[in-house]
Amino acid sequence: MRIEAYRRGDRLLMRPAEAAADVGSVVAAIIADVEKNGDSALLAYAEKFDHAKLTSLEVSQRELDAALASISPELRRAMETAAESIRAFHSAQVREGFCLRRPDGVYMGQKITPIEKVGLYIPGGTASYPSTVFMNAIPAKIAGCSEIVMVSPPSASGTIAAPILAAAKLADVTRVFKAGGAQAIAALACGTQTIPKVDKIVGPGNAFVAEAKRQVFGRVNIDMIAGPSEILVVADDSCNPRWAAADLLSQAEHDRLASAVLVTDSAALARAVSDEVERQLGALPRQEIARASIERFGRILVADDLTEAIEAANELAPEHLELCVREPERYLPLVRNAGSVFMGCCCPESLGDYLAGPNHTLPTSGTARFSSPLSVDDFIKKTQYTYFTREALAQVADEIAVFARAEGLEAHARAALVRMDDGEA
Repeated sequence: MRIEAYRRGDRLLMRPAEAAADVGSVVAAIIADVEKNGDSALLAYAEKFDHAKLTSLEVSQRELDAALASISPELRRAMETAAESIRAFHSAQVREGFCLRRPDGVYMGQKITPIEKVGLYIPGGTASYPSTVFMNAIPAKIAGCSEIVMVSPPSASGTIAAPILAAAKLADVTRVFKAGGAQAIAALACGTQTIPKVDKIVGPGNAFVAEAKRQVFGRVNIDMIAGPSEILVVADDSCNPRWAAADLLSQAEHDRLASAVLVTDSAALARAVSDEVERQLGALPRQEIARASIERFGRILVADDLTEAIEAANELAPEHLELCVREPERYLPLVRNAGSVFMGCCCPESLGDYLAGPNHTLPTSGTARFSSPLSVDDFIKKTQYTYFTREALAQVADEIAVFARAEGLEAHARAALVRMDDGEA
């Protein structure tokens, strides 16, 4: 990996460049096709893109039961452990409404209502992600969503990977469909003869999925536009270089566009980690993908001290931030921009991917500067309400009129004043 001195204010090349291909027009055509032709368009795209000749789109309960029965006991136990941890963490996020009452009889407040129908996009392709099912479905279930619809691309055999279906069964997903890519997002946003229209779409995907979510936003809500995976490791000389290298590669193996960055105050650690990355790369089954990521977007930066290293992290606003330092609690208050923080040398990012409990659907591409991990809040709506007595309105009616007329809105003013003139309750 490249080793460089960190210079404050440098443009840090963590973000992959945008894909050269213009996917926008392709996605727009797919959305229009699905909106017009519904299931027939989805079946055609399954054959074209997934090489799957489907006769139906929905996964039956029998298929879900069979998938759960087919996974190993070890995997099922791991899934159940993960689900329990995720459920415990997200249950703490549940919020209540409130009501403020005044002595004059006025009250106002906020009520919390779950979004009724949500759609989960679960990627397929080069890897299978049952963990993503849990991270999206469990918060929706805790929020109280009445219908949770999942889509995932089929294999050429016309099936969805058994671990994904098993996770859907364990997470109590309402319905599951064999559809992937931009066409699946279009189906969730527009509805088809088989797939119901939802109110919000969550879940990561490739560039076509991300663009489709961007284009349907407004018809439905979305969680975020997810980019390639990222990790930034801040480490001091107490960090084992083998561990740091393994953590960098854990993200590099996701995608050729993934980025893995180490920032350290130890030049010796920087050299040792660089050597370890090269050594460990040779033993990875996904070596080709990981090497492409490391060569294009891998970087080791040497800072003057750990405070400067944290400043580099804040500048990059990474999806995953590891604090592999002696006193991680000391440095956590300095972190302003990160999706999820992993504290200490025994807290690898992969722990968060599967079993810790906090969500692994995180802001990428620097958006941790202004956005947050997926949570129960993503599956609720907040509605305000207000009640005034006539006497309380009389106290502020003239000021309402002054405000309204200052904005050139006479009917607004009269709506308040008319209640004072009529002499009626």
